[in-house]
Amino acid sequence: MDECLICAKHRGEGPLAGPVVHSDELVVVSHQPAAMLGYLFVETRRHVATLDALTEAEAVAVARAVRLAAIGLRAELDPEFVFSAVVGRAVAHFHQHVFVRHRGTPGEVAWDADWPGAPRGDATALSARLSEYFRPSGAPGR
Repeated sequence: MDECLICAKHRGEGPLAGPVVHSDELVVVSHQPAAMLGYLFVETRRHVATLDALTEAEAVAVARAVRLAAIGLRAELDPEFVFSAVVGRAVAHFHQHVFVRHRGTPGEVAWDADWPGAPRGDATALSARLSEYFRPSGAPGR
């Protein structure tokens, strides 16, 4: 069996490894390792393939992480939309996408696509700011 790319990512290895926003015993939240800002992944720490295979505790942790990620992305990037989806079959390890559609994105650009005018910057610095939304004293409105 081939090594799971997401399990490797959680060790900071492989092509999917990006800046970590939050990590605990149940979930890992990280930014994609690309230049466009605002594309996060919420993944279970445990190697499990599908949503229906999550434990109740994992499902609650995923939901909380997705909500806090969306709150942080909205506050830090002021996007037109914050989307979330459980999609993809390439890696059999549960992962939920949480990503923005930046203001000014041309209408013809797909809902999850990078584009030449998309905001660029330091994903590591953004991830550090987003991590504050996961602290007990984090962002207001939680």
